[in-house]
Amino acid sequence: MKLISLILMVSLLCGLLSGCAGKRKEIIIGAKDFTEQYILAEILALLIEENTDISVTLRTDLSSDVIFAAIRTGVVDVYVDYTGTIYGSYLARSETRDPFKVYEYARNAFAENYNLFVLPPLGFNNTYNLAVTNEVAQEFQLQTITDLASVSENFIIGGSAEFLTRNDGLPNLKIHYDMIFKSELAVDSIDRYTSLMNDDIQVAETFATDGHILAYDITVLKDDKHFFLPYEGVIVMRTELSDELGIEPYLLFTGLTDLLTDDVMRDLNYRVDVNNEAPRDAAEYFLRKNNLIAG
Repeated sequence: MKLISLILMVSLLCGLLSGCAGKRKEIIIGAKDFTEQYILAEILALLIEENTDISVTLRTDLSSDVIFAAIRTGVVDVYVDYTGTIYGSYLARSETRDPFKVYEYARNAFAENYNLFVLPPLGFNNTYNLAVTNEVAQEFQLQTITDLASVSENFIIGGSAEFLTRNDGLPNLKIHYDMIFKSELAVDSIDRYTSLMNDDIQVAETFATDGHILAYDITVLKDDKHFFLPYEGVIVMRTELSDELGIEPYLLFTGLTDLLTDDVMRDLNYRVDVNNEAPRDAAEYFLRKNNLIAG
């Protein structure tokens, strides 16, 4: 906390000495349309609000394509994305699954082609998973997606609309594992688990950091043929933002690195999705616990 405050103070002073009076006093934070994104957006907002006099506007419930367009056109200034989404969906690449190479390619491509700054990974990897109930796993002896492929034609799979259509989602997953499903349904994230428990679907798209995993009796199947990309959380911001604000806002976010592990992110999601905490309360709990804002 002291280090962040010191860095920010120096940055602010440099901005004032450089004639930065009259700079923008608002920053727009974007978020996609699921719990983890709401929490992460609130974390960024609280860090800005607690350490600067800059006001924050949140623009949430944006799809991946919409938020990518929004930050390129200046409608959004900063948001959290995932390396696999950048690499596999926005940039349409699939050559590697190595986390460092995926990040490096994403960072360089965003800088060169879109004038966007991708910060180092935050510490968690929210990769896709497929899950079944423990009962289905036991009945059909399912441990891996390869196991699932041998019986998948009997099952209905439920996932987000993005997962059912994206290159890094179900269409190429089916090709990779040579499998088909009885039916494919677009189901919201929370409803996906109740649908699974009610046998309305037998296979569900899940995420590695999803808090619901802690609340339901499910088996997460191993991606044994390594289809899914790494989806490390990364902060993306417009490179012009520093000049517009007269400070270096990314310096506020450096203290987050390596604190947001898979387990921590899953717990924060659990607090909101299962314990019904507000995303801002979960974000504040995390920041205070780690002394990133005053307690």
